[in-house]
Amino acid sequence: MVELTLFDPPSRAVPTPTLMQKPDRGKSSANPTRPGHPGGRPPAIELGDLDMRIARDGAWFYRGSPINRTALVKLFASVLRREPDGSYWLVTPAERGRVTVEDAPFIAVAVDREGEGREQRLIFRTNLDEIVTAGADHKLRVETAADGAPAPYILVRPGLEARPGLEARPGLEARPGLEARPGLEARPGLEARLARPVFYELVEWGEEQSIAGASQFGVWSSGVFFRLGELDEET
Repeated sequence: MVELTLFDPPSRAVPTPTLMQKPDRGKSSANPTRPGHPGGRPPAIELGDLDMRIARDGAWFYRGSPINRTALVKLFASVLRREPDGSYWLVTPAERGRVTVEDAPFIAVAVDREGEGREQRLIFRTNLDEIVTAGADHKLRVETAADGAPAPYILVRPGLEARPGLEARPGLEARPGLEARPGLEARPGLEARLARPVFYELVEWGEEQSIAGASQFGVWSSGVFFRLGELDEET
């Protein structure tokens, strides 16, 4: 298991993460456990605003400069979390820092269709090469942008549902895609905005369905119908 250190010296233009390999079982650790903390680990250090931004087109910036190394972007994206208040953070067991996201953190740049009918599978690929199949756990939604254009999104990494019970323990982080442990607050997931050509492909595959007495236009994937829009009644 590796740990990503977010802190970088002020002299660096782009953060260079340090990967720290955890010692093998049976070997002593350089950092002894600390009593009173879950698992012997102290709570993550709050770094505040990292001056890191994910632009609407999916590009990552640090202190105004683009991060051009794809491998580095993927590494940061692997520890990206979204808090209940909608803010985005890079979170490691040791540190956490806030990042700015202009729209969605990912872009769906391609879609493939397998099968047909209600059980067909719509498989999306993001700009960071994550593969997601639309369905009950990865829902599609379409909002209306300020200019009236459709704004489609797909859930890439599901969030966590709150569970009542034990009091939350400081420093305890749940993993994306897993059910929250008792006492953990609900967290929204991470979405990808569909690139316009991808959305147009969905429209080509769409069909009309009657939902709650209203005609709606959408697509099926993994047995779930996703609305892309409503059809105007013929006059």
